[in-house]
Amino acid sequence: MKYSPLLAWLVGLAPILACSTVSFADATATKSSLGIATEKPAEGPSVALEDGTFMVPYTQRIPGTDIQFEMIPVPGGAFTLGTPEDAEDFVDDEGPTIPLKVKPMWVAKTETRWDMYKEYMRMYGVFKEFESQGIRLVDESNMADAVTAPTELYDPSFTFEYGSKATQPAVTMTQYAAQQFTKWLARMTGVQYRLPTEAEWEYAARAGTTTAYSWGDDADEIEDYAWYFDNSLDGPGDVGSKKPNAFGLHDMHGNAAEWTVNEYTEDGYEWMKETNPGDATSATRWPENPYPCVARGGSWEMDPPDLRSAARLASDDEEWKSEDPNFPRSPWWFTSDPSRGVGFRLFRSLESLPDETISKFWEASSQETLDDVESRVSEGRSGYGYVDEELGEAAKQLGE
Repeated sequence: MKYSPLLAWLVGLAPILACSTVSFADATATKSSLGIATEKPAEGPSVALEDGTFMVPYTQRIPGTDIQFEMIPVPGGAFTLGTPEDAEDFVDDEGPTIPLKVKPMWVAKTETRWDMYKEYMRMYGVFKEFESQGIRLVDESNMADAVTAPTELYDPSFTFEYGSKATQPAVTMTQYAAQQFTKWLARMTGVQYRLPTEAEWEYAARAGTTTAYSWGDDADEIEDYAWYFDNSLDGPGDVGSKKPNAFGLHDMHGNAAEWTVNEYTEDGYEWMKETNPGDATSATRWPENPYPCVARGGSWEMDPPDLRSAARLASDDEEWKSEDPNFPRSPWWFTSDPSRGVGFRLFRSLESLPDETISKFWEASSQETLDDVESRVSEGRSGYGYVDEELGEAAKQLGE
């Protein structure tokens, strides 16, 4: 397949960003105070930093909208990834256990909601309109700041069968679509939002525990903390309607399983024994293929053992896109269960990641996925949109 100049630019994005004279990390330096306070709050979660300041919760608004979400500070520390072989619910792909260090970070209080994701979905029409008007066009000079938006749903009745309320978790998006959402949001806000690694996700879910669940080993207590199969027959619940874990994070178990950036490996974490990543952000197995990749936390469609802190869900594009009438099948959407239980949550590092690193969190590393995207773009069924801090207002004006 011949690549368009845009795709060629995208494939070479990481090294280009690494050599950029004005990096995203530099451009967001003025945003570094977001979530930082000079005094410890009288109540609520906070994380003391070495310079005497404190990480605190903060609320972010999506530019051009009234839609907001809350980020919670999570302290750094050390933990053991995975499940011990002698544990009651041990599954082969959850071992061997790996000791890791974790740096402080902010984690979204809840899963990404439909009101948030629908604003990103709206960008498909916005980008098309910009293209037709000849404004905010994407070329090689600004491709590093571009994203794709998910195509319109062929049959919304499947995705929305169990609800699409603003307060429910958004689901059925692919890992690539979730990555592009975080890039879109980061470029508009100037704040480095992204998906987590598997290790970062498990650390946030455990919240300092070593038990099967963040509340302990007793699955009978799950009713208070999670939407799962026995109590969610009508679909996912409203985000944040169950008890949080000790870090103040809701729905880390159940409701929607949550994408990580990691490729799934049947032999668990054997690869980490060889690479010895040391810290959770570096504990990343970048996907070479569209699937299998890893979602964590289990969903409203699953039973308690699948909602444990260490439980892993491997994606399967053949199964999850089995009802997709398009060819090639969509790189943005799934159509078939268990995808109606798969969403994602926003993470943000205390210290901005280098451009070369953050670009890996935002862009597909699978060549097959890039080919599928390019196929849609070349056929006019999708396109790229330039994203900066003026996009929200520009998109808002289109609807006025």
